[in-house]
Amino acid sequence: MNPSLKDILFLDVETVGCVEKYDQLSERLKVQWARKASFFKREEGETDEDLFYEKAGIYAEFGKIVVIAIGKYTENEKGELCLRTKYFADHDEKKLLAEFKATLEKQDPATKLCAHNGKEFDFPYLSRRMLVNGIVLPTLLDFAGRRPWDVPHLDTMELWKFGDYKHYTSLDLLTAIFQIPSSKGSMDGSMVSQVYYQEKDLTKIASYCIGDVVAIAQLYLKMKGLAIIPDSHIMHVN
Repeated sequence: MNPSLKDILFLDVETVGCVEKYDQLSERLKVQWARKASFFKREEGETDEDLFYEKAGIYAEFGKIVVIAIGKYTENEKGELCLRTKYFADHDEKKLLAEFKATLEKQDPATKLCAHNGKEFDFPYLSRRMLVNGIVLPTLLDFAGRRPWDVPHLDTMELWKFGDYKHYTSLDLLTAIFQIPSSKGSMDGSMVSQVYYQEKDLTKIASYCIGDVVAIAQLYLKMKGLAIIPDSHIMHVN
């Protein structure tokens, strides 16, 4: 295997609000959400309750993780590059995070995590939710106090910035311009809360999350000037 592809664990997380409805929050958290929401741009007539439904899942203080998907490059018996993926999904966030932590602790210490916008979202969100759930951080996530650019992991959005810190580029756009097959099926990120709380379909969310992990791993190959992995060489463990 190409040495630059070893010891990389690709990941993506899907999050929702910590409760389905604003009125289910404790009084203390309602006060804190009001303070948070006071900084949001809002449409005329939009209430704190409306904003909670739309945005709570983005913030680790008001959200929770329902799915984590991971992927890692492997080789088959012919020496061809493959991708192996797996997901963790559970309504019990603490159980989900404990299982994910156990997987991280089995990785080589040289492992680098890789996500799209991971340094600004996935990595800190995972760390914060672990602490909230009373889980001691694994070594691969224990970077409290570090600035994003000092975190020794990989971020495909950061790689695309080339030093331009003002530039945000979505995974969808990058997969489009690199002609990587779309990871999107019958849902998109804006639908995760609805699918979780109304349809109660964790499997559907997990499938969507796995799609993003595959897209990130394929994008990383393109950024290295390499060919993407054919579907026949992508294996899902679950």
